[in-house]
Amino acid sequence: MTTGSRPWRRALAWLSLLGPLFFASYGFANAMAARATDVRSIVFAWESHVPFLAWTIVPYWSIDFFYAASLFTCRDKREVDTHALRLLTAQVVSVACFLIWPLRFAFTRPETDGLFGWMFDVLLGFDKPFNQAPSLHIVLLVILWVRYGTLARGAWRWLLHAWFALIGVSVLTTFQHHFIDIPTGALAGWVCVWLWPAEGRAPWRGAAWARDAKRWRLCAAYAAGALACTALAVWLRGVAWWLLWPAVSLSLVALNYSVLGAAGFQKSTSDGRLSMASRWLFAPYLTAAWINSRWWTRAAPRPVHVADDVWLGRLPGRGERDGFDVVVDVSAELSMPAARPTDVFRPMLDLVVPEAAQLKGVARDIEAARVRGRVLVCCALGYSRSAASIAAWLVDSGRAASASVAIERVRAARPQIVLGHAHQRVIA
Repeated sequence: MTTGSRPWRRALAWLSLLGPLFFASYGFANAMAARATDVRSIVFAWESHVPFLAWTIVPYWSIDFFYAASLFTCRDKREVDTHALRLLTAQVVSVACFLIWPLRFAFTRPETDGLFGWMFDVLLGFDKPFNQAPSLHIVLLVILWVRYGTLARGAWRWLLHAWFALIGVSVLTTFQHHFIDIPTGALAGWVCVWLWPAEGRAPWRGAAWARDAKRWRLCAAYAAGALACTALAVWLRGVAWWLLWPAVSLSLVALNYSVLGAAGFQKSTSDGRLSMASRWLFAPYLTAAWINSRWWTRAAPRPVHVADDVWLGRLPGRGERDGFDVVVDVSAELSMPAARPTDVFRPMLDLVVPEAAQLKGVARDIEAARVRGRVLVCCALGYSRSAASIAAWLVDSGRAASASVAIERVRAARPQIVLGHAHQRVIA
């Protein structure tokens, strides 16, 4: 039920649930850590030089206001539910981490008096030197930054960024957290946003176990990479803790291949961009995928003509569109820079054979796009997914009598393509 144009009552109901849950679960995790006999700390040597700035308790505290108010900024039921579920997930994930691997803050906070001292005293009334990684403050900051970032414009937007950045810094300068808590908190925050996207379906809603053995082999390879990164981080420590980022990234890629499919990358079919959450979470993998794309195609970076006004190539970078009127992009893992409204996006997983229905659909997309002019069909390298798509178009449009003829025609234009018997079966 809504009052006026906004779901005020629903927002209030969510706040009535989230508020008590926050204090109850956070306090419980603190109490459990306090009872433990060996609670360790993860501290970098340089952190001893971080200054204590008492006044930063003000931005630190301000997140409470932004938290409560954020639910009432939502314009409809879906918006408020999505935002509230992100906040709820943040609480569940963070408290679970606090209970599984409790950590404590290792430094002694200087005595503070006056207004700032009173604010610290109130804070310490329910907070203890535990509940460290991931910093729930940072987890919530990411979620709130995303929420308010959709509302602020112009100078207000820059002011918002400055203040929220100050909140992020304040977890160090109030001596509430060590540095390791910040990146782990940011990762957890982006996971919450990724699980509950503002647009489109949640990645887990269409989850189904992969039936293709190749997908499971790739899942195992990426999972092994994630495990190796985690093991190195725990073994080497120090700067090696950053390996937890590629560990998370590779774990999610493994999840995409085993269960979620291309939807896990959250590539928009309207503008060809991955969601902000995906760009952060998958960043190490995406960086490697982009470098791999440029490296393998360095000897033949230009698109090749296949038939009529249809061309085959790699995903174009900025300034590489070469006058194509329409780009049909079938990659799932790379964002399309400077996409146009006429472009078509049909995300498919890399290194696996597309389904026949996928190729049938993209074949018709290619034919429909031809009325607008020159068409570039692309994927990361332009060797497999896009090549299979053009071969399917050749068969579907009657330009090739069979899948084998279509594949050979594409191969004649681009000898580097990787299409085997499995591709031939789904194209036929």
